[in-house]
Amino acid sequence: MNPTETKETTDTTAPDEAAEATDTTAEPTSDGHDGQATDTDQAEPAESGSDDAEETPRASSGLGSAAAGVVAAGLGVVALSGSWVGRVAAERQTLIGQIKTSQGGTPAQQISAVYGDAWHTTALTNGIFALLALIVGAAVLALPQKAGWVRAFAVAGVVLGALGMIVSAGMYFDLFLALPSTGS
Repeated sequence: MNPTETKETTDTTAPDEAAEATDTTAEPTSDGHDGQATDTDQAEPAESGSDDAEETPRASSGLGSAAAGVVAAGLGVVALSGSWVGRVAAERQTLIGQIKTSQGGTPAQQISAVYGDAWHTTALTNGIFALLALIVGAAVLALPQKAGWVRAFAVAGVVLGALGMIVSAGMYFDLFLALPSTGS
């Protein structure tokens, strides 16, 4: 059997129906369609209701942005008050300074190595926490929020982070308190 023969024998469309299906001058209906059936019009009734849940955007609970706002405020507080990490880093730097100056060195070198480097390490660590508070707080403020308290925590994180950056910079560059001098 020839494939074209089977196609001709199985076509049961009446000539009038075929003319209507190929008519491109159909008038638009009140819903904006031109009266012709499209693939999507025919496929809609066959779809199940489970696809509707996938198409509907799910509302965010805001839990992530709320947590990030609280974290930003917490990081800002840590930036101003200091942290365990900063204390350990400062103690390590003090030990390194003691080892370096144990063989001798001028009193100015000893002060700088034992106290100054630890002071600067603490300032640097606090500055990192302040920068993190600024970044996280600004990111939360950039997101659309529904709860006012989330924005309040984010603003607190940004403000405390900015203050922490100022204090850390002042400590690092010895603007607030300079290292003691030996007098010689």
